[in-house]
Amino acid sequence: MNKKFIDKIAIVTGAGRGIGQAVALELARCGAKVAAADRDESSARQTAEQIHKRGGQAMAIPFDLAEVASIQAMVEKTVRQWQRIDILVNVAGIIQAKPLLEITEGDWDPIIAVNQKGLVFCLQAAAQQMIRQIPPEVRAAGRAERCYGKIVNFSSVSGRRGRSHQVPYAASKAAVINITQSAALALARYHINVNCIAPGMILTPMWEQNAAEMGKISGLSPQEEIRQFIEKIPLKRTGTVEEIARVAAFLCSEDADYITGQTINVDGGVEMN
Repeated sequence: MNKKFIDKIAIVTGAGRGIGQAVALELARCGAKVAAADRDESSARQTAEQIHKRGGQAMAIPFDLAEVASIQAMVEKTVRQWQRIDILVNVAGIIQAKPLLEITEGDWDPIIAVNQKGLVFCLQAAAQQMIRQIPPEVRAAGRAERCYGKIVNFSSVSGRRGRSHQVPYAASKAAVINITQSAALALARYHINVNCIAPGMILTPMWEQNAAEMGKISGLSPQEEIRQFIEKIPLKRTGTVEEIARVAAFLCSEDADYITGQTINVDGGVEMN
C-alpha cells in the first residue's frame, strides 16, 4: 500500500458511487483515513466497508450538501472522530439536461443549491478547521513554508463553455472554477491549496442519466448519445473513475504543493483551455 497520505484525514463528498467512491478508495489506498460523505447513507456505508476490507480506515457520514447545517455537522463528526481535517475533495453534485426555454425555477434552484452553494460552504467549513490546526505564529505571520491543507473541487467540461441543454448545470460548474480561484487566493496565506478537476465523459450513473435526458431531447437512444460524444473526444474513448481519482490524489499530495487555483481538464482532449 502506498503510504503518501499516512496520518492524513480526508473528507470525500459524493463518496457513495462513481467518481466520489473512486477518490475515497484511492485516498484510503494511499493511507488516508476517509470520511465517506454522501446523501445516500447506504452507499456511503458500502464505500466505507470496501475501505475496511482493504485494510484502511473509514467512516460513512450521511449528509445533505444543500443544507449548511448538515455540512457543518458532517465536518464536526469527522473532527470528533479523528481530531483534524487535512484533505477535502468536493465531488458531490447533481446534473440535469433540459432545453433552455423549458427550465423552471424548480429545475434551477436544486442544482445551484448543491453544486454551487453547497460546495462553497463545505469548502468554508473544512478550511476553517484546517486554519484552526495551524500554529498561532504561522497564522499571525500570514504566510507558511509548508502546506496545511488540500482542497480539490469538482467542476466539469460543461463549466468550460456554454451548454444549450445544460444551462443550470453548466452555470454551476463554471462557478466552481471561479470559486476555486477565489478560495485559492483567500487561503494562500495559510498555504492551503485549492484546485479543481473538470472531468469529461466518465461512464458513471450521473453520465448515464445525462445521456438518457439528452436522448429525450434529441430523439436518440442513450447509447447513441454516448457513441456520438465519444466521437468528439480526441482520444476516442471514455475515461475511467480510477483515472480521475489518481489526478485528485496527485492534487492532494506533496507533489502538488506549488499548485493552487488551477483547474485541470481530465477529458481526453475535449477542452484544451
